[in-house]
Amino acid sequence: MNQQLAQHTLSQSSGGNGALLVGTGLALASMILIPALATRIGLGASLTGALRMALMKAGNQAIRR
Repeated sequence: MNQQLAQHTLSQSSGGNGALLVGTGLALASMILIPALATRIGLGASLTGALRMALMKAGNQAIRR
């Protein structure tokens, strides 16, 4: 019984790690990659900010699920 409980707990925590990894990746992209790419292709500051906010919201949703 304890072994089954431990396996169930382990499987639940590993599912959360995947969501955390996706959320962290999206946050990294919004903080570093989006501004760098926007500068490279010449996007305005307001559009860059909007893209960053969209990615941060997506990262937040990924962590919550």
